[in-house]
Amino acid sequence: MEGRAAEYRVEAILRDGRSIYLRALRSDDQDLLLQLFSQLSSRSVYFRFFRFKKWLSEKELSRLTDLDLAREAALIAAFRDVEAEHIIGLGRYGALEDRERPGRAEVALAVADAFQEKGVGTLLLEHLSAIARRNGITEFAADVLEENGQMMEVFSRIGFRMEQSRGSGVVHFSFPTENTPEFAAAQARRERLSTAASIRPILNPRCIAVVGASRKHGTIGAALVSSLKRCGYRGTLYPVNPVAAEIEGIPAFPSVSAIKAPVDMALIAVPAASVEASVAECARAGVRSVVVITSGLGEVSPEGRETERRLRVLVRSSGMRMVGPNCMGVINTAADVSMNANFAPVWPPPGSIGLLSQSGALGYAILDQAPELNIGVSTFVSVGNKADVSVNDLLCYWAEDPHTNVIMLYLESFDQAGKFARLAPEICRRKPIVAVKSGRSEAGRRAASSHSAALASSDRAIETLFEQTGIIRAHSAEQLLDITRLLACQPLPRGRRVGAITNGGGPGILLADACEAQGLLLPEYAQGTKDRLRGILPMQAGLANPIDMIASATPEQYSRAVEIAAADPGIDALILVYLPPQLHPPADMIRALKAAVERVPLEMPVLAVFMSGRDVPPLVCEEPRGRIPAYNFPDNAAVALAAAHRYASWLKRPAGTVLALDEQAKRVIRAAVDCVLAETRGPVWLQPRHLAVILSAAGIPFAAAEETSLEEAPAAAERLGYPLVAKVQAEGVVHKSDVGGVLPGLQSKNDVEAAAVTLRERMEAIGVDLKHILLQREIRNGIEALVGVSADPVFGPMLVCGLGGVLVEVIKDTSFRLPPVSDTDAEEMIARLRTGTLLNGYRGAPAGDRNALIDVIRRVSALTELIPELQELDLNPVKVLETGSGVVVVDARMRISPPGP
Repeated sequence: MEGRAAEYRVEAILRDGRSIYLRALRSDDQDLLLQLFSQLSSRSVYFRFFRFKKWLSEKELSRLTDLDLAREAALIAAFRDVEAEHIIGLGRYGALEDRERPGRAEVALAVADAFQEKGVGTLLLEHLSAIARRNGITEFAADVLEENGQMMEVFSRIGFRMEQSRGSGVVHFSFPTENTPEFAAAQARRERLSTAASIRPILNPRCIAVVGASRKHGTIGAALVSSLKRCGYRGTLYPVNPVAAEIEGIPAFPSVSAIKAPVDMALIAVPAASVEASVAECARAGVRSVVVITSGLGEVSPEGRETERRLRVLVRSSGMRMVGPNCMGVINTAADVSMNANFAPVWPPPGSIGLLSQSGALGYAILDQAPELNIGVSTFVSVGNKADVSVNDLLCYWAEDPHTNVIMLYLESFDQAGKFARLAPEICRRKPIVAVKSGRSEAGRRAASSHSAALASSDRAIETLFEQTGIIRAHSAEQLLDITRLLACQPLPRGRRVGAITNGGGPGILLADACEAQGLLLPEYAQGTKDRLRGILPMQAGLANPIDMIASATPEQYSRAVEIAAADPGIDALILVYLPPQLHPPADMIRALKAAVERVPLEMPVLAVFMSGRDVPPLVCEEPRGRIPAYNFPDNAAVALAAAHRYASWLKRPAGTVLALDEQAKRVIRAAVDCVLAETRGPVWLQPRHLAVILSAAGIPFAAAEETSLEEAPAAAERLGYPLVAKVQAEGVVHKSDVGGVLPGLQSKNDVEAAAVTLRERMEAIGVDLKHILLQREIRNGIEALVGVSADPVFGPMLVCGLGGVLVEVIKDTSFRLPPVSDTDAEEMIARLRTGTLLNGYRGAPAGDRNALIDVIRRVSALTELIPELQELDLNPVKVLETGSGVVVVDARMRISPPGP
């Protein structure tokens, strides 16, 4: 643990969006401490040392840098330019000599005046508390002068459970270092806001430099300048070219350094071999962000990936952010920005959709179709190789962006998947996220890995992640567009009851089939609704749902039918299907529909299906109803509306509560895990005694058992009592029942002796030298269930639940969730099982204790949080007893692996 503090280094972002890093203070950092002291005003010195000082003595410098890592830790906050490291803050703690209250430490902070009120002190305190927890420090104490308002605010808003006392002009703070839900929520919000601020120079820059700008037509450098100028960029534009005096009538500069003015964002369009030098020059010039258009780096070679790694270190250490490399660029359509920093000749209509694409080609295709599909875009980012700015960063930005109401993602890979899983539900509760994840098939995964994607994650993990976090999954680019344009202009449906109106029987049947396939309902209209419809429609019209007005229906009849159907109390959404006949001009029909839809209650979504693209004008109503999304076929509308309904249902779902183990249980479990890890260098299956300790501490009931030698088995049996089950315990034997290694129904000492002989013979037959067996009390009743954990290579631990015991792999009826799993999540896991009805009592059998099974799932989730080394956990079978009788784990195995570097 001490070594971790000494090696500590982590990137961070300040409130103003500037990137810095925190690292452990070293013994050779005395010059940096003097540098920090020189940046403190006399007032800041007084606040830190409670007296005025003009310098730090040699003795003080030695005391600050020579740390006893068992009792002390110190971090500096810093950034680098190309030449040197610059310190901006220091935080440290030292353990107190307090026998009555062990585990306490005094913490102190100092921040350079120029960087105060930017979150430096808060970041230092957050990370010092994490180090302290690992080193057994449970409580921090700090003394702050009453007039030191800035430091008072740091401690008051950090999110810990703070105690205060005052005396002689000093405020004494005391707080536990425990990572509470309140602290975690406060820390996550600070991180989101800081990350959003770091993206603003990219998407809302006041001045842009185009490095690699060119007068040569057909080059990317020329296209970037042309796009920015053509679309009316509102900021200042600086073309950078070593020989040109002007480009597109704009004065050019030979280098970024020659601009001699602040630059928020630099577009890098130079050969791959020159990218690093160009970005380094931007760092020296104090540029806030870079967008690297250049390709030919990480997507083509290991050397390119190493270059990208160096680029990331350079930009983050220098306080910058970077989009790309290998990207198209970025767009912001806001009237006060009007930035088309993108080399493709497209400019989408302004709107409320934030679009991210990992594929430049697909991003171009979506932008190109946006005008035709009436899709309005607020901002667009082509992330390319994601060497720095990732999906998570842009989610943070769009969550705070008032111009963005819907987020659309095209993804080929995930990075920082755990952070994504934490961010997504917070954002989805504010704004819908629609995503398509390519690489679902084996062929798709191969194509992704040969393109610019990282390790492709399993589709089951993606499905679990999206469902759990509220992300709306599209399975194609077409669905991505269909769903997004509905969400961008219509309210969410209150339920899944659809009212449909059509002027053609065939399209109505297609719509009914599509709605049913998507889980939507087309209920019968109320009798009053049918009576009113009968009064306005031809006798041949069908009054079922969908309403078939027949082809001769007039615009006035269609308009009245819409009003009547929308007033039906059993309808949550309307779908209007129109096939233009020759009897009435389409423009007349659209005018009538427009007038009718404007009278539909605003809380009801309305969708249109125009099964002809010829001469049918768009259906645009007066505000606040606005544009009605129009689709070419009924299937598209049904898919979009069903997705909106699922999202609306997710929003109504209670968040639930996550179970946390008590501190004593955590200590026992960690001690057992650390004991095993101390004796191994690789993955290892836990011995029954260690596993029993962990399950018991976690509160997971386990059938009484004892591991014993074959010779001592009869005596162990007498201690346990009967009936018993005997199970082989031998290295390499994982599925014991597959090799005849389980013998149930042992009723006596003689049965146990015979079982020992039988198991030895069976193991000898397969070349296993059996020395020990496990004797366990037999649980004969109950419904057999499985609860387990498997580690996904990208998303980490995934919880699995199923019914069927040893047959679960045959039945293949399982459900998955990513931790932390709340009681609501656990209930949904069980509800999704086809065999879940067994828990209700099937054909006279008693109902199973559903709540006890939910509790086990939650406790297993708590174990995954506490044991990051967990690779696999299999509780199978878990016997679910009658309601009120609980559950008992009958067999269990756990595999852990030491953490990687």
